[in-house]
Formats: sequence, C-alpha cells, structure tokens
Amino acid sequence: MFRPQLPESVPSPTTLTAQHQVQAPVSSAGRPLTPYVGAVAAVVVVGIVLTALLAAVAVTAVSVAFAAVVLRSLVTGATKR
Repeated sequence: MFRPQLPESVPSPTTLTAQHQVQAPVSSAGRPLTPYVGAVAAVVVVGIVLTALLAAVAVTAVSVAFAAVVLRSLVTGATKR
C-alpha cells in the first residue's frame, strides 16, 4: 500500500543538444586580495578592543555614579541627625 510504484515502461530519452558556453576567467584588477586580509583583520581586532574599552568605561561610570548616590545619601542622612 505504501510502497512506491514504478512506471511500467520508462520513456526513452530524446536527443538533447547541449550548448556549452565558454566563459573567460574573471580577472581581478591586477592585484590579488591577499594583502588586504591582514589589514581587514587588524581593523576588526582594533574595533573589538575599542568596543571593549568603551564598555569598560561605561561600567566604571555607572559604578562611580552609584557610589556617589550612596555616599550622598549617607552624608545627607548624617547631617540631618
């Protein structure tokens, strides 16, 4: 019931004409891209380092602001007493 059914007779293939297109190899602009790989890698690494430094500065700023608020509340509470 669930077995695939093959056709009774296989139709004979007709004559096909294949057209082959000859393509010229794509030439780069005279220079290979290999020297640019190092430059791209350097730019990516510098971007990652700068992003990490920016994140560190942001975390430091938030923690300093939090400490300032806590100290301010402690000093204000001490002067009211």
